[in-house]
Amino acid sequence: MTWLGISIALVGAFGYAFGAAIQQREAAALGATLRLVRRPRWWVGGIIGFTGASLHALALSLAPLIVIQPVSVATLVFAVVLAAWLHGRRPHRAEITGSIAVAAGLLGLMLLVPTHNVKPVLTTPEAIGLIVVVFTFTAICFGVARVLRGPAKALAMALGAGSVTATVSTFVRVVGGGLGGDFAKLLHWFTAAIPVLLICAVVLLQKSYAVGYFGIAYAGVQVVDPVTSVLAGVLLLGEPVPTGAGHLIPAALAAAVLIAGTITLSRLTPDHTKAATPAPEPAAV
Repeated sequence: MTWLGISIALVGAFGYAFGAAIQQREAAALGATLRLVRRPRWWVGGIIGFTGASLHALALSLAPLIVIQPVSVATLVFAVVLAAWLHGRRPHRAEITGSIAVAAGLLGLMLLVPTHNVKPVLTTPEAIGLIVVVFTFTAICFGVARVLRGPAKALAMALGAGSVTATVSTFVRVVGGGLGGDFAKLLHWFTAAIPVLLICAVVLLQKSYAVGYFGIAYAGVQVVDPVTSVLAGVLLLGEPVPTGAGHLIPAALAAAVLIAGTITLSRLTPDHTKAATPAPEPAAV
């Protein structure tokens, strides 16, 4: 079952990355506007990405998190390569190097988080507080992005978008982990909040993709999403946190590798695939 879970996770990672790369191409061409919902290719990307995420969830039910996590982190490498291919070029060496560094650093940090069997419990005041904090952080990120340009702008937006996707994960964890076979527990405002938060996350992701720096935007989301989820788990759900000097040095090394990869990705030139425009008609003689 473990190998089956790994295989499913690998397919899911590829699907999630491919879907994100397709949507980024459309967002870079049209901008993060309502025109995207009229583009069949953008919807195809969304469906592929959702399928990939669903396969990842299935893989987690077949194999331990510590086994599946390395596979899911591979989405970053897949996504950057696929995005380059969709833009009609080969991936730059710096894209590959930076993506691998970010994935390795993030994986190192995630593997330091201890496993847990704590039933996730979130009160209504805590849930509202989480949403307020996350959306305040997101508003600050997008406010700062207004005065930034280039990769810094894409990264700022990605940090905000990633914090919202982490909030979705937290609510899913609370709802799913608290069922205990009693589906009547789904009749709670937490369940209704999940699709609303998900729509917000999708919109914010498209805005970060539209800047054109897919590598840094995708990396930003992939980093802040699990980090925010871990913080929410520790502060709100009673999950354990790594302690002791033995974790400090590995965490510092993993963070250094992650930061170096992020800097490498931030130095890349943007991809902009503009929508085709009709050629002007010749002037009448």
